[in-house]
Amino acid sequence: MSDPFANAGSLDPEAGFTTGPSVGQAANDLRAAAGEKAKEFAHQAGDQAKAIKERAVETVQHFRDVASEKALAFKSAAADKAENLKTVASEKAREFRSVADDQWRETRVKAKELHITTEDYIRQHPTRCVLGALGVGFLIGLIARR
Repeated sequence: MSDPFANAGSLDPEAGFTTGPSVGQAANDLRAAAGEKAKEFAHQAGDQAKAIKERAVETVQHFRDVASEKALAFKSAAADKAENLKTVASEKAREFRSVADDQWRETRVKAKELHITTEDYIRQHPTRCVLGALGVGFLIGLIARR
C-alpha cells in the first residue's frame, strides 16, 4: 500500500512558501489509495463470504446427517411397533379362535342333546305332537291371512 501523502509538499526555507503536489496529483493519490483499500475490503469480504459459505455447507451437511439418523431411528421404532402390534394381534386372534371353537363345540353338544330329547319326547307322545303341530299351523295360517 502506498502512502497517499508521500508526495506532499515540504517547507522550502529559502523560497518562503510551501511546495506541494498539485490538486490533480493529490486526487489521483487519494483515488489510488481508495482503490487499494476497496480491493482489500473486497478481498476480505470475499474471504468472509467463503468462510460463511463453508460454515453454511457444513451446517447443512450436519443437519442432513442428523435428519437421516433421526429418520432411521424413527423407521426402526415404527418397524418395532408394527412387529409388536402384529404379535399382539396374532395372539388375540388365536385367543378369539380358541374361545369361538370352544363355544361352537358346546353349542353342538347342546344342540345334539336337545335333538335327542326332542326325538324321545316325540316317540313317547306322538299324538300330542301331531295335534300341537296342527294347532300351530292353524294359528300361523290365521295370522298370515290378516
